[in-house]
Amino acid sequence: MPFIRVSYLEPQYEADQLERISQTIMSALIQHFNVPDDDLFQVFHAHKPGEFYYSKNYLDVKRSDGLLFIQITLKSGRTTEQKTSFYDTLAEQLSRALPMRKEDVFIVLVDTELEDWSFGNGVAQMLQRSVRGD
Repeated sequence: MPFIRVSYLEPQYEADQLERISQTIMSALIQHFNVPDDDLFQVFHAHKPGEFYYSKNYLDVKRSDGLLFIQITLKSGRTTEQKTSFYDTLAEQLSRALPMRKEDVFIVLVDTELEDWSFGNGVAQMLQRSVRGD
């Protein structure tokens, strides 16, 4: 049930590249977090230069204007090993799929609980599934 927001500086990426980014993120989520392949909820945001700020070298990572901010909100419970392996895989796969620099893949995971999600109709579907044992 991840919800993904990807922010980038316009006009760094074109529609076909954004589609590859989307597919690559989904593939890594399936591989590392066992996300169902139809659990696809992603939003891409292009920002004008005055709306997109970042450190060019924080923690000795040399970033460029090709930077992608990838924020993934998902159910808590993944191990540190799963998360770090996910980061590595996603950066590597994106660097090959576009191609792009691994240094420009910025990922943040936001853990939530089942009650924090409604997929429509004003219903907390994940709570209902959990009660039924799904």
